[in-house]
Amino acid sequence: MEEELLKRPMIDEENLKENDETQKNGSSATPVVVLSTLVALCGSLCIGCVIGYSSPAQAGIMKDLDLSVADYSVFGSIVTVGGMIGALGNGKMADLIGRRATMWLSEVLSTAGWTAIALGKTAWWLDFGRLLLGLGYALICYVVPIYIAEITPKNIRGRFTSAYQLMICCGISLMYFIGNVVNWRTLAVIGAVPSMLHILGLFFIPESPRWLAKIGKHKELKAALQSLRGKNVDVSGEATEIIDYTETFQQHSERVLDLFQKRYAHALTVGVGLMALQQLAGNAAVVYYSSSIFTKAGVSSSVGTILMAIIQIPAVALSVLVTDKLGRRPLLMDLNYLQQLTSIMVYIALLGYSVSFVMGVAGLPWVIVSEIFPINVKGSAGSLVTLASKSCSWIVTYSFNFMMLWSSSGTFFVFSVICGSTLLFVFKLVPETKGKTLEEIQASIAHFLR
Repeated sequence: MEEELLKRPMIDEENLKENDETQKNGSSATPVVVLSTLVALCGSLCIGCVIGYSSPAQAGIMKDLDLSVADYSVFGSIVTVGGMIGALGNGKMADLIGRRATMWLSEVLSTAGWTAIALGKTAWWLDFGRLLLGLGYALICYVVPIYIAEITPKNIRGRFTSAYQLMICCGISLMYFIGNVVNWRTLAVIGAVPSMLHILGLFFIPESPRWLAKIGKHKELKAALQSLRGKNVDVSGEATEIIDYTETFQQHSERVLDLFQKRYAHALTVGVGLMALQQLAGNAAVVYYSSSIFTKAGVSSSVGTILMAIIQIPAVALSVLVTDKLGRRPLLMDLNYLQQLTSIMVYIALLGYSVSFVMGVAGLPWVIVSEIFPINVKGSAGSLVTLASKSCSWIVTYSFNFMMLWSSSGTFFVFSVICGSTLLFVFKLVPETKGKTLEEIQASIAHFLR
């Protein structure tokens, strides 16, 4: 297969040049691309609401339901248990029923989860609702960047896909702001609103052309691509390239075990490594329990969380603007220097830590993962990297409160060491993908393995 990929760019050189011209002339952000991206990003807003809920709700839930720190650690972290369960099938689900249907199913689960929390009278009901949110979270956290990467032209793909993290930050900020003025039940009702809006918006966007190519619906593929690129744009070259590369990969098995073949070793190492390091750096604990962290530091929890909400959005917005200009690797590496330093400073530099995290390693791993896997293993790879992410997130979110009892400085020193490891990992293994089509990325990875 590697030889086929290396030969194809040479064989189809004229076709690729023609397609590049189409990309240059017709790859602007058309209204359909913008609408489709915004609808998909509504799913990211939902993720942010899930992540941001536990911090402002902590005091109210613990008081009303008389929960201990251990009980609330279960509630805060059980969303990642749901994420691990959902990760077992999120990629296959996206391959089986399509990107849009997977997003729809995710939001149905999330709406049910928010309802259980809002109406729950016992800790068990709240835990069940949080578990459902985790299931929905697992489905959507992979399919949203995948869908955006598959519908956008290469010159704006990084910018649009990295907006995934921007909307997560908006969701977190929304929960932080509103959570300071409403009770935790009302906050749960508000959290369900983006999920319901997302369900409605999915009726107005096209399916991913690459998924349509995967299931052999070439006529629908061309119609979807035409809608995305504009009615006056010649999409024949791009459609042919997508079909050819998809058919090349479809000749190979799609079993889960085949993901561990040598040809996928590099992409798998990068994907799983980035997801694990991203979570082990401790950001989930900081976000989930920021109120208690600020309280222990002698700072007003409401002031602290509001400041976090304010500074994260412009920071991640800057990252969105420069992703396609600077590339993925520089943002992942340079900002980890700052993150490593701010982690050691613990409470004093907690806001700086948050800024550096959201600008780099928070969202860009999902951008990379959405780009590096070929279509025939994208489903299995999606499940594996999401499982790695949620497993590590559970370890951090469940153990954080107990680690803080052991040693607050030691806890953040551990996170600092992991941040330094992330820097080395990115420098050695992560490829730069800016300015390349998804098909060109596969060819370059095949060349790397030779």
